[in-house]
Amino acid sequence: MRGKKLVSLLLVGTLCFGMVFTSEASNVNKAKKEAEEAKKEAEEVKEKAEKAKEESKELKEQKEQAETEKQTLSVQLDALLADITEIEDKIYKKEEEISLKEDELIQARVDENDQYESMKKRIKYMYENGNGQFVEILFEAKDLSDFLNKTEYISSISDYDRDMLLKYKQIVKEVEEQEAALQKEQEEMEAMQNELIEKQASLESLLASKVNEIDGLKEEISANAERVKKLEAAAAAAAEAARKKAEAEEAAKEAAARAAAEAEAAKSNSQAAASVGASVVSGNGTFTHPCPGYTRISSTFGYRTAPLRGASTNHKGTDFAAPTGTPIYAAAGGTVTSARYSGKAGNMIVINHGNGLQTYYMHCSRIFVSAGTKVSKGQNIGAVGTTGNSTGPHLHFQVMSGGRPVNPMNYL
Repeated sequence: MRGKKLVSLLLVGTLCFGMVFTSEASNVNKAKKEAEEAKKEAEEVKEKAEKAKEESKELKEQKEQAETEKQTLSVQLDALLADITEIEDKIYKKEEEISLKEDELIQARVDENDQYESMKKRIKYMYENGNGQFVEILFEAKDLSDFLNKTEYISSISDYDRDMLLKYKQIVKEVEEQEAALQKEQEEMEAMQNELIEKQASLESLLASKVNEIDGLKEEISANAERVKKLEAAAAAAAEAARKKAEAEEAAKEAAARAAAEAEAAKSNSQAAASVGASVVSGNGTFTHPCPGYTRISSTFGYRTAPLRGASTNHKGTDFAAPTGTPIYAAAGGTVTSARYSGKAGNMIVINHGNGLQTYYMHCSRIFVSAGTKVSKGQNIGAVGTTGNSTGPHLHFQVMSGGRPVNPMNYL
């Protein structure tokens, strides 16, 4: 009957452990998947934000370049307008010079004509005084030049009149040449002015285009800045979500670990409960091992480095590492003198074996005996735990001889 009860308890413990493990594993996998997805999304949004910031940087550089080019065009246009103003002044002055030359030409032609009329009068006078040949010459002449050519042989014409006519003719010729030269210079200046005006139109067109380009870049920069702002906010939110998902994953792992430990403890406790009162004796020493099968010593008897604050450096027992719930057996027959919680020792059992020998069992998770209970060697009296001042599941086994702690390994 007792065997069937033990098997039933073990089966229940195993089933509970499996169900808990499967459920918690599923939660961990779900949390892990959600954390990975959140992390991926956060990285993608962050990448978009970084790309948008890089685009903003490039747009600002383009705007700076365009503003530099605009400034250069403005300087060129100002210089060109100054050249146009200068050439306009020169054209105006040249027009004044031409006007003066036109006045000089008119006056020279008047003087020439006056001299010609004076000669005609003198010739008429000569005719009236008997020199008829001059009348014939006068009426046959086609113009002044022709007249002069025909009168070269006439010695009666005064040298003065002839010299004056030649002088006035030369003056007219020189003034005409000067006027022609001035008009040519004016035409060249006007051509230069037209060329400068064409350049002005071209520069003004380029400048207007550059202004439009800068305005467009300003709009792009403003729109992209807003986009960067939204992406950065989204990246921060995604990062926060990823952090929370990571925390949830860690929490799920911790919950799974706790559940597994609790299930394992429940399983061990079931085993321990099923074996309460059973006797297990091992070894050939004075005492049987209190945790058969768990002989790894996590802390030896005697001097040691304190494992945690408040722990003694003079260790009065031997620590056997074992999972929570592992059965603890009486090292020898005797009477339980204490079975209660005792501060740093946690749940502790003390057995008096007579002849000045006592054994202590500390940090138990469960106690199956009480003070005054008579126990036999190898009887299950409790279960391993980590109560009191402890760094993990283990049994602190202590032997007292004549009221002083002695090395337990000498009795096992």
